[in-house]
Amino acid sequence: MSKMSLRRKLAIATWSSPREGNIYGKLTVDATNAIAYLERVKQESGEKVTITHLVGAAVARALAKAPGLNGRILFGRYIPHETVDIAFLVSLDGGKNLAKAKVRSLDKKSVVDVARELRELAGKLRSGEDDSFKKSMGPIKLLPTWLIRPLLYVTGWLASSLGMSAKLFGVEKYPFGSCIITSVGMFGLDEGWAPPTPFARVPVYILLGAVRHRPAVVDGEIKIREELTLCATIDHRFLDGFQGGILAKEVKRLLEDPEQITAPTPLLVSPSEA
Repeated sequence: MSKMSLRRKLAIATWSSPREGNIYGKLTVDATNAIAYLERVKQESGEKVTITHLVGAAVARALAKAPGLNGRILFGRYIPHETVDIAFLVSLDGGKNLAKAKVRSLDKKSVVDVARELRELAGKLRSGEDDSFKKSMGPIKLLPTWLIRPLLYVTGWLASSLGMSAKLFGVEKYPFGSCIITSVGMFGLDEGWAPPTPFARVPVYILLGAVRHRPAVVDGEIKIREELTLCATIDHRFLDGFQGGILAKEVKRLLEDPEQITAPTPLLVSPSEA
């Protein structure tokens, strides 16, 4: 029998039959301007910026203006976060395992800042220099999956809902922020939906597909444009479809005109609607 990877142990210990209410939405955006913007920023900064970094910046700015999503649920009450923190999934061990790299206050950072910070965080994870990750994975290597499930539930509630940290075990408060971003575009897939991770307790999951050349109507003419598909999985307790549509429009606006990433945006959802 082959040795079970940590990623597989976590999957078995985490998920059961789906029974929660989630909203699933797909958004296809014209990424032509975004790709040109990234090429210019890459040349000017020397940093390897990607569409993932740009999507993170756009989503963070949209979440900053949507108080109904950037928060947590505790004892049946919604409590907003003080900062907009987003976690990106990092592939380890040739794709056998995953880890998260959280960028704090991402809505206040440039695309270059995000790229640089993620590069440093991913480097530490892949080289085994991330102490928190090593400490948190230690028990999972030793325990059977039936014991990992209650452990993840308790630590997830303490860290992600209550906001407690335990440095001895590599657990930080709000470890995943309010959104998890991952990608299947690198595998050549156009779209896909990320399954909610119970112990992460985040309201939003964004999955990026591959950027494709497709025909599109621009100013009444058919032209070849670069398009990107984003798929979102959203906890229905935090918002309804109408509010999700407003959020999607803001993300679309920023990605199709990335120069607006640094411009102020209006409040998307009033606190009374959150």
